[in-house]
Amino acid sequence: MTRPHSLRQLFAHSTGLSKYCVNAARLCSSAAPRQDVAGTGALDNLRERLSSGPSLDHFLGDMKSADDYSVNAPLPRDRARKPEWLKREIPGGENYTRIKSQLRGLKIATVCEEARCPNIGECWGGGEGQTATATIMVMGDTCTRGCRFCAVKTSKAPPPLDPDEPVNTAEAVATWGVDYIVLTSVDRDDLPDQGSYHIAETVRQLKLKNPSLLVEALVPDFQGDLECVERVAKSGLNVFAHNLETVERLQKHVRDRRAGWEQSLGVLAHAKKAGAHLTKTSLMLGLGEQPEDIQAALEALRANDVDVVTFGQYMRPSRKHMAVAEYVTPEGFAHWQKVAEGLGFRYVASGPMVRSSYRAGEFYLKAMIDKDKEAQLA
Repeated sequence: MTRPHSLRQLFAHSTGLSKYCVNAARLCSSAAPRQDVAGTGALDNLRERLSSGPSLDHFLGDMKSADDYSVNAPLPRDRARKPEWLKREIPGGENYTRIKSQLRGLKIATVCEEARCPNIGECWGGGEGQTATATIMVMGDTCTRGCRFCAVKTSKAPPPLDPDEPVNTAEAVATWGVDYIVLTSVDRDDLPDQGSYHIAETVRQLKLKNPSLLVEALVPDFQGDLECVERVAKSGLNVFAHNLETVERLQKHVRDRRAGWEQSLGVLAHAKKAGAHLTKTSLMLGLGEQPEDIQAALEALRANDVDVVTFGQYMRPSRKHMAVAEYVTPEGFAHWQKVAEGLGFRYVASGPMVRSSYRAGEFYLKAMIDKDKEAQLA
């Protein structure tokens, strides 16, 4: 039997799933081709297996109707509008212009631009009572990997690292007056140390400029090299982040072939053992995952002592990238936040526009880190 590769296909065969979701009615051309179950006997067997197994109500009993969880994703040729909850204003404003100009002058890349983050206007623009922030992307703007969801440029041989980047980054951040900064990076499989020395040095320079600055580093898997993981974990950062991106079943379909579920879990687990105060990861929804996949992922993360998890909607950067299987509603995200909190995560950010480095969680994480420091001194 061919495993249903979307929740809508599963829904079509079982009335017990009706309370879960309305998935993409038509899958985009980049998704795996749909295969019908041939023969009455095979169909009867499929129905029997579905009826005897757990329904999606088992996982999502609080969903009141099918539309509560998700809505259809349009075909590439369609020009259907995205759901209202995914709309964002065109970026602009004084803070946005200032940060963009300063980053250009110092030749610093940001994941906000390179990954075409939809929150760039909010994060860079700031607002009344808020601090404008940007997520700095170190080691250049070209990655050695090619994940199917990511808009960052790729190359087998990116340009050499800029030795001045750690100092330039620290100087730029010092002028912003922020107390929490997020660093991220491309993968650099072409380097002997995977770029771990460069990331660690950037963290050290940031702390040298401002010892009270809280630093979150969203790092690659370093090909599973635990020495590289430990080097960064002991650099003085406050939050060690590494993204699983998707559930275990979809890893090979979504991520570069050099990435992997067990490898990423090992990175997070070793970072905590090496002394990282908080470990964090992120999962995208809307890729074709099923509820049991998400549940299993969360349980695996807690088993590896991961403290923080975020959920966000996968947004297709271009037609060259993998298609969106479904648009999960705010109510669907709220459900998974509740589930994750129930499993014991110290902090959960879950929403359609949440990204792994989204500023909405920074203030909570800062308060949590400060509280932990006070407890240690008491």
